[in-house]
This record gives sequence, C-alpha cells and structure tokens, in this order.
Amino acid sequence: MVKVLFNSWALLLGIGLLMVGNGLQATLMGVRGTLEGFSTFELSVVTSAYFAGFLGGSQLAPGMIRRVGHVRVFAALASLISATLILFPTISDPWFWTALRVMIGFGFSGVYVTAESWLNDAATNETRGQTLSMYMIVQMIGIVSGQAILAGGDPAGYVLFIIPSVLVSVSFAPILLSVSPTPSFGTTKSMSLRALFHNSPLTFVGMFLLGGVFAALFGMGSVYASGIGLSVGQISTFIATIFIGSMVLQYPIGWISDRMDRRQLIFIVAVLGGLAAGSGFFAGTNFTVLLVIAFILGGTSNPLYSLLIAYLNDYLDPEDMAAASGGLIFVNGTGAIFGPVFTGWIMGVMGSEAYWLFIAVLMLAMAAYAAYRMTQRAATPVDETATYVSVMPTSSAVAVSAAQEWAQEQADDDDVTPPHV
Repeated sequence: MVKVLFNSWALLLGIGLLMVGNGLQATLMGVRGTLEGFSTFELSVVTSAYFAGFLGGSQLAPGMIRRVGHVRVFAALASLISATLILFPTISDPWFWTALRVMIGFGFSGVYVTAESWLNDAATNETRGQTLSMYMIVQMIGIVSGQAILAGGDPAGYVLFIIPSVLVSVSFAPILLSVSPTPSFGTTKSMSLRALFHNSPLTFVGMFLLGGVFAALFGMGSVYASGIGLSVGQISTFIATIFIGSMVLQYPIGWISDRMDRRQLIFIVAVLGGLAAGSGFFAGTNFTVLLVIAFILGGTSNPLYSLLIAYLNDYLDPEDMAAASGGLIFVNGTGAIFGPVFTGWIMGVMGSEAYWLFIAVLMLAMAAYAAYRMTQRAATPVDETATYVSVMPTSSAVAVSAAQEWAQEQADDDDVTPPHV
C-alpha cells in the first residue's frame, strides 16, 4: 500500500479533490433547491439530470479521448464543471438547474474516465488490487469531506458553490503535473446487453435496481432530510454516514462473499437493506435512528455493486471480464436516471417519508429476484468463484474495467475455469 501511495499520490490527490467537490455539490443541490422553493418532483428531475449526463459522458468520453487526448479532455471538461458550478446561484429556476446538472454529470464522467485511466496505467499487475482499494478509500474520504464543508457553510449564499468550483480547478495541478506518462487508450471488446443478461440475469436486474437505489439514496437524501426539517449540519452528517457505512462494511461483505454462494449473500444483504429502509418509513425525525438506518443502507447498497460484479465474473471467461464493464455501467446508469424521478413522485404523493419506501421496495425486489435465481441454476463451487473487488457506484467504466482486469489476472493466476450455463 505504501508503494501505491508513493507512485500514485498525485493522481489520488487530484481525484480526492474532485470527489470532495462532487460530494459537496450533490448534497448542496437538495438543500439549496429546498430553500429556493423547488418542489420535490422538480428536485428529483434535477437529480436525475446528473445521472443522465454521467451516463452520456461514459458513452462519449472514450471517443473524445481517442480524438484529442487525455490532457485536453480533462482540462476542457474540468473547466466546464468549474464554470457551471458558479452558475447555479445566478438563476433560481429548476429547469435551468436541470440543464446545468446534465453538464455537471457529463463533465464529471469524462474527468473520471481520464483520471482513472491515468491511475490504472500507473498500476502494475502486482499493485492493481491495492490501487483499486486505495482509490475507493479516497473516493469515500472525498465525499465525506464534502459533507463536512457543507456543515460549516451557508447553503443560502454563494460560497458553497464557489468552493467545489475551486476544488475542481485545483485538481488539475496534481493530475496534469504528475510524472505519470499519458496512458494509451485502446478500444476494449464490448459485451452486448443480451450477452450480459444471458451470463447473469441476477447481475443485470440487480444492477438496474441498484442504480435506482443509489441515485435515490444519495441524490435525494438531502431533499428528504430537508423535507423533514433537519438542520444543515444534520443533513451533512446523514449523507456522510451513508458512505461511512459503506467504507466499514465493504471489506467484511467482500470477505464473506469469497466463502459462500454469492446469491445467498446478495439475498441477505438486500433483505437487510430493505428492512432498514422500511424501518425508516416509521422513524420520523429521530436523528439517531436515522443515522443507524443510513449506516446500514450505505453498508448494504454500496457493497452490493461489487458483489453483483463478482457474481457475474463467476460465469465469465477471464478474457470477457473487462468487456462487461461498459454494459454494467449502462444498466446501472439507466436505473439511476429513473430512480430519483420515481422517488420524487412518490414523495410528492405520500410525503417525505416515502423516500424510504421506494428504496425498500427496490432492495426487497432485488432480494426476491436473487431467491428466484437460486432455483434456476446450481451454485458455483466456492473454490471456483472469482475474486471480490471493491468498486464504488460513482466510478466510471474505466475503474470497473480495471477491477475486471484485476479479477481476470487473479483468475489466470489461479487457473480457474468459470462454469457456463
């Protein structure tokens, strides 16, 4: 781990600054939008716009990089993000904000692809697993730090919009001045959605549902918290607790997943998350209870992302693992676009507490489908399963592909031949 830090500290610092800025602005949107008088449904559309832009960026950024190179794409998109962030407080209109959020999502997707390409290129076969772990830790710390900044600021002013703009601008320096050479960016063999579903229906359906869970949980969390009257400090603590739960429970769940039928673990984790969310519907404004629920939901929803990827790898040939990354991002991103809209609609009909109800339904639906799939196919022997690799839902296809490449290397080292349908 020390070697990874020594070789990649500049890249990790730059990515960390990006995550602080993104974590801050994502929560700030809900808080400031509520102060501006936006309806719950309008804020859900604003939230969905980010994920629509992010999905579009994940599809278009690779082509942009191949045409003009990493440096130009990173500089152009980071500049776009920095400028766009300052525009939010100038016009208090939800549709103007929606357009800006599409641009923000597109920009962040592109800079993640670029930064993660550098980070992946700087890793070796021996350090790739540690690099991915360190990257996930940096992401978590960045997002949680963004919540701390929000807690100490005034969401009604301009400063909290300027800070993420500055952080994104400053992130240029450590990444672009890094001694790491510009990585090559080749074309990866892709896997069709049909093939993805054929190899693992559970991963396909689970990724779609989880996209809705994550987008609703994180994207609409500040809208829900504002709606029930929590203070800015409480809102930031609530959002931070979601990611702290993910950081704490990611590795225990990963350790368990390498030692049992992953479908059973997906079922158990999804049920725990669904029950936690269901209890939130009755929690009212008891802040301590809300923090416990946020911790459990973060600790179940985020690891499910890696768990579903690992389960898919159990049924792929090693050379096909990286090819699945684009489809995984697309399916998850599609779910993320629709998640906040449905959350906003049901909150508008039933009240802010319905935020928990929507998440509970998605998590329990995933558990039910996992139970069904256990009746359709025999379990993979534990000694033939692929290695669990921690990946955040906020990562781009590059990080997912890097995780798949590392899983492929592990499979090659272990000489594992995955089973086929």
